[in-house]
Amino acid sequence: MRSLCQKSLTAFAAAIAAASSLAQEAGGLPLWEIGAVGVGVAQQAYPGASARVNTGLLLPYLIYRGEYLRADRSGVELRAVKTPKFELDIGFAGAFGASSDDIEVRRGMPDLGTLGQFGPRVKWHLGAGPMQGKWRAQFPLRGVFDLNDHLAYKGVAFEPELIFERSGLGRWNYNASIGAVWGNRQLADTYYGVAPIYATPQRAAYVADSGIINWRLWGGFWRDLSPDLRLFGFARLDSVGGTANASSPLVQQQNGVSVGLGFTYTWKRSDRRAAD
Repeated sequence: MRSLCQKSLTAFAAAIAAASSLAQEAGGLPLWEIGAVGVGVAQQAYPGASARVNTGLLLPYLIYRGEYLRADRSGVELRAVKTPKFELDIGFAGAFGASSDDIEVRRGMPDLGTLGQFGPRVKWHLGAGPMQGKWRAQFPLRGVFDLNDHLAYKGVAFEPELIFERSGLGRWNYNASIGAVWGNRQLADTYYGVAPIYATPQRAAYVADSGIINWRLWGGFWRDLSPDLRLFGFARLDSVGGTANASSPLVQQQNGVSVGLGFTYTWKRSDRRAAD
């Protein structure tokens, strides 16, 4: 089950992104929404893996847009500072674990635990873009902890991202982003290191280095089919080309594509509107 959750994380993030899009309703977005999301996805097991996974999900979701406490596609966060140009929040996020038995190149190694992240994030609103779109950059810096190992510290992740968002193109809306994931040596070793005890004739021992873990290019769209039903889709390219651990024996290919298609259904929403 942990493996299924890990491989479906991209799909779930895309679904919440679609449900909590920047499209504004008259009088602002609801303070909270409760609903369900269904999605089918095909993706890499992890950046650099040749193993692919096809799966489907049907899950509940909750969005809350409070002045300070917020829960949306970015995780759970406490907003500390907000100006027209900058925001600072303290956020929680995470990635579900994966069983190494399901990934041939990792077979016999410890499972990847469910990883929780906690730390600050800066959002920088860069202003208007082409076709009435908006540019934004964000810079999360978070400590990583293994929830399956008594909150064992797994390192630090820094994930800068440049985002373009466009809504109201007829009934279609879309976003695109480019970014990278940087990790210190301990975090990189969690994904790409091979301790001597786990070395085999086909899998050499390897100590991972700090640096870029992977590059990301993302594109997504969504369209309202009714006031409560929304269609969405996404594609993401992950690349380990030129990264710090591209030579790890756990890396089998440089580039991998993830794609998904799904829907969100809003069951209940508040009459009260969010401040922003």
